[in-house]
This record gives sequence, structure tokens and C-alpha cells, in this order.
Amino acid sequence: MKYSIIIPCYNEKQTIIEIVKRVKLNGLKEQEIIIIDDNSTDGTKKILESKISKIKNVKILFNKVNKGKGFCLQRGFKESKGDIIIIQDADLEYDPKEHKALVKPIIENKADIVYGSRFRGNGPVRVNLFWHRVANALLTTLTNVLTNLSLTDMETCYKAFKKKSLEGIILKEKRFGIEPEITIKLSKKKLRFFEIGISYNGRNYDEGKKINIIDGFVAVICIFRYSFFD
Repeated sequence: MKYSIIIPCYNEKQTIIEIVKRVKLNGLKEQEIIIIDDNSTDGTKKILESKISKIKNVKILFNKVNKGKGFCLQRGFKESKGDIIIIQDADLEYDPKEHKALVKPIIENKADIVYGSRFRGNGPVRVNLFWHRVANALLTTLTNVLTNLSLTDMETCYKAFKKKSLEGIILKEKRFGIEPEITIKLSKKKLRFFEIGISYNGRNYDEGKKINIIDGFVAVICIFRYSFFD
């Protein structure tokens, strides 16, 4: 079994080296790491080129202009060679030591898709950004109503799935709308969804968090669009 760890990256010079180190120590034996730099402007590209590009089984892709997380993920999916794909952010909000637990239900053939939920209570979660929590709950609930799933954290970064689950799916969202889009389109294939509880060290905006209220409104549009019209 081979794993593809897809890491979209934008202006993460403070964390990119550390996150790659942690992914390499996640306990998964056969894996590739695919980093997609979204035209970083803070020096991240230099670090990727001078240091991280030399690490074994790491592939780096550079976007010529800033495209967004969704575009980066789509590019990473196309380049991946693994049987199982894991999405990993380039900051330190999510800990790669939980990758093994994330893929376990897939390895045991219980699940096709596993989401790491920040709200199921299995590890420390930073108490931070109340209105983000409210928005997440609303978006997750709306997604559940329209898909008949019972997720607790649709907006989580940690999504693991068999690569073949993407067969026949055309992803369109270039930014954070990718989260509801991929959830809804995978749900339409009647695949087996599981959730596991994870830890979460969430950042605030001073620390580099990027998602904002506009992305929340776009997510609502995406939920209706991909539920009814796509």
C-alpha cells in the first residue's frame, strides 16, 4: 500500500520544514509527499528549492500565480501515485502523527473515506475563534441535510480516501470551496464515510490563518450548487 500526502502551501516559511519532518515520521512506510506551492511571496519557495527538494520521495510543484487551495489539491491529486491520498496543510494546525489512525479504517476495509474531526474528542484542541466554530457547524449541518451524512466536521483539512474514489469526479473549486465540493461529490458515489477524532492546534489571523468570512459564504453557494446543479 502506497500513500500520497498532498500538501498545498502558501506563505508558510515558518512551518514548512517542520511539517515535512513530521510527515516523514508519521509511521507510514511507503509514501510520497507532494507539495504544491501556490506562488508564495514570503521566502517559502526558496526554502522548498534549497532544502526540501533534496529530501527523498518529496515532489514539489510551483504555481506561477496564486490559484488557491482547491487548485493545488487538484494538481496534487493528478500527480499522486499512491493507493490512498491524505490531505495535509503546510502549517502545524494538524499533526501528521495521526495519519496512521486516519487511514486505519481504510486499511481494514471498513471505509473508503475518513475525515479527521476536531469535534469528536480524541486529543487536545486549541480553544480559539468562536465564530469559525459556529460557521463550521452551520456548513457541516447544511451539508449533512443535503447529503444524508452525519459528519461533525466537514471543513476539516484531514481527509483520507482511496485514490480510486476520485474516479469519475471532476473538481472545479479553486479555493476553499473544494471542501464542500469534494464531500458532496464523494457522497453521491455512495462510498463509506468514517470520522475519527483528532487533535487540533488552530491558528488565529496574526499567526497566519487565511480562510475568512467570504469563504464561508462561498461554501454555502457551493453546497447548494453541487447538491442540486452539478
